[in-house]
Amino acid sequence: MAKPTGSRLVIYAALAGNLAIAIAKFVAAGISGSSAMLSEGVHSLVDTINELLLLYGLRRAEQKPDTLHPFGYGRELYFWSFIVALLVFAAGAGVSAYEGIQHIRNPEPATNHLISYIVLGVSIVFEGTSWWIALREFRATKGSLGYFEAFRRSKDPSTFTVLLEDSAALLGLGFALVGLLAAQLLEMPILDGVASLCIAGVLAVTAFLLARETKGLLVGEPAHPSVAKRILAVASSDADLRRANGVTTMQMGPDQVVAMLSAEFEDDRTTPQIEACITRIEKAVKAEYPELVALFVKPQTPEVFQARRAALGEPHPDS
Repeated sequence: MAKPTGSRLVIYAALAGNLAIAIAKFVAAGISGSSAMLSEGVHSLVDTINELLLLYGLRRAEQKPDTLHPFGYGRELYFWSFIVALLVFAAGAGVSAYEGIQHIRNPEPATNHLISYIVLGVSIVFEGTSWWIALREFRATKGSLGYFEAFRRSKDPSTFTVLLEDSAALLGLGFALVGLLAAQLLEMPILDGVASLCIAGVLAVTAFLLARETKGLLVGEPAHPSVAKRILAVASSDADLRRANGVTTMQMGPDQVVAMLSAEFEDDRTTPQIEACITRIEKAVKAEYPELVALFVKPQTPEVFQARRAALGEPHPDS
């Protein structure tokens, strides 16, 4: 079996770590009675389920196009990534907030602190390893972009979802450790519940960021600008085109792009010549961007194309 790479390697690393950590946290929570440890156990369990959903989404997204989905199943990954965001908020943040409120209303001092500290320490090691693998993969794909800009522009939610989840996990572990330690040293068990609320807040912010980005991908976002620029450059250099007016792209999945080229052909070109021209353009662009699954060419005059852009509220390219 081939060694997993890229997105799958990141998800497998996170899955293995979260599953082991979730079991350890629940055991520690049951022994110690710590609210923060129980919240962290729920957090890791939700993350484990999320990794399984992402793997399922990746497998579904790799299905070949058919009559029902002529452009492929790439958006399956976007759908399941959105479900992950909802789970983080509903199951993760919701349960942690409920547990924190309950513990604040009825504070019970935790016991067997050593077990909780050992589990938290091991969890930090596991989560830190998973976080580093996800960060390394994200760095490899972001290029010269800043982290936030790369996050906003990324078309593959599997990598940045795991990176955000692991970042939230490390913050949550920090809150759990501080809350448990403060509750013990100050003899204020209520602080254990406060730590659960802090964990809920971290998860809620993470869920919001994930939902916002995956919603944009699910509804439909343009591909990276370089794809459109390359199509325009190739089209403009073809002798059968009088003018390449512009390109509209749509990201159908992490590795699936559909594009529409508005072009004005030379008046004396025959239908076979036009077909050959389109084939040349598509072949040249696909050689550099294999994710281009389809290129549609619409014969238009520049005036008609600009009128359409104006109707959509897009600026004129010369303005």
